[in-house]
Amino acid sequence: MARDVRLIRSPVSVTGMVLTTISAVVFIIVFLADLFGLHTNPYIGIVFFIALPVLFLIGLVLIPLGAWLERRRRIRGLPATELRWPQLDLNDPRQRTTAILVFTLTMVNVVIVSLAAYRGVEYMDSVQFCGSVCHAMQPERAAYQDAPHAKVACVACHIGPGAASFVEAKLNGLHQVVGVMLDNHPRPIPPPVRTMRPARETCEVCHWSEQVHPDKVHRILEYGDDEANTESETTVRVKVGGGTAGRGEAGGIHWHMNIANNVEFIATDDAHQTIPYVKVTDAQGNVREYLTDGTTVEQLASADRRRMDCMDCHNRPAHTMSATPERAVDNAVARGEIPKTLPFVRREAVAALKRAAGTADATDGPATQQAGLEAIAQSLREFYRAQRPDVFESRRADIDRAIAATTGVYGRNVFPEMKVTFGTYANNIGHVDAPGCFRCHDDDHKTREGRALGQDCETCHTIE
Repeated sequence: MARDVRLIRSPVSVTGMVLTTISAVVFIIVFLADLFGLHTNPYIGIVFFIALPVLFLIGLVLIPLGAWLERRRRIRGLPATELRWPQLDLNDPRQRTTAILVFTLTMVNVVIVSLAAYRGVEYMDSVQFCGSVCHAMQPERAAYQDAPHAKVACVACHIGPGAASFVEAKLNGLHQVVGVMLDNHPRPIPPPVRTMRPARETCEVCHWSEQVHPDKVHRILEYGDDEANTESETTVRVKVGGGTAGRGEAGGIHWHMNIANNVEFIATDDAHQTIPYVKVTDAQGNVREYLTDGTTVEQLASADRRRMDCMDCHNRPAHTMSATPERAVDNAVARGEIPKTLPFVRREAVAALKRAAGTADATDGPATQQAGLEAIAQSLREFYRAQRPDVFESRRADIDRAIAATTGVYGRNVFPEMKVTFGTYANNIGHVDAPGCFRCHDDDHKTREGRALGQDCETCHTIE
């Protein structure tokens, strides 16, 4: 028996024991630190909850592998020696102690591997991992943290239930990890329109598609570029509507989501902004097909057909970003974040944002986001110091509030390193800042009989 024990003293086995011991001890320490919130670096998780368990398992494999290799080496050097399995006699105190020790260490190893696997899977499902480690999607994470669905985990929408969906998503995301490591991923990151899960598996888990919604009144506040930042108000009554399969009819915007109606379309671009073909099947089975002029059979044959669901209009539910600096500043003034009584603040805030944002791909402004933040602060402060010294001296606190709010708007919407700025990602709700509804309702989509998908404003909303 003693001779067999010496087999694990080979260099391979000793290496395995060192790897196993060190990784186990470090993992337990980091696990406790993570359990009690003693670290905040997102990269610690990927290193310790994924890399350490791998080293631990490699060490476990190396121990018997080294013993086996050593045994084979000795057998080859000893003539007429028969390889025999060691005999285990639990009546022998030494063997009994060894067996108990091996069993105990095996149970400890099982617990460590189980904890590591659980924490590894849990960590890869966390918002921290998705937003900061795996994809480095700072624009998306910043928008997510400021959106209505900020409490919904990324995996709730991006990964389906079950082990198969988890493995598929992680394998699909592997190239993104490599892209981040090699710094060769696309900028801006394209929205995953084609790979998004259907709304019935995401949105409709919480939102009931058959619910009939009453009209909703929206107050839209806008401000002028004059000294008083003159406020104007537009009240829009939105006819949300809806319907059920039992009724077989619906009104308002959610007519599209009445499950008795089937709306299909074909888009010729990855972002689904160009839609040359629409097919509508109503509750009675009547079919109407709408095409734009110049649409060819080849175009339709080479594109994917999709049934319309929530995500085709609500395409930025968890990553909402401002379409324009004007709209972002108006909203900040309306919320009271930018003092409305500060002279010319709306005009100057918008101008500072536009200079810092640069062109449509955010490449003509400051090279980094930090430089853009500093440029905005300097621009606003210099305006009041040079043009309105009376305000600069008497209202320092309000100027600081305006700077903080304006830089906050910039920090949530403009990422020069990622070529992301206002309007980079189209929001299909409405039709003011992006085509949205007008992708189909443009009077250019017509049936063979000449019937068009109209633009009757009163169908969806009224201006009060």
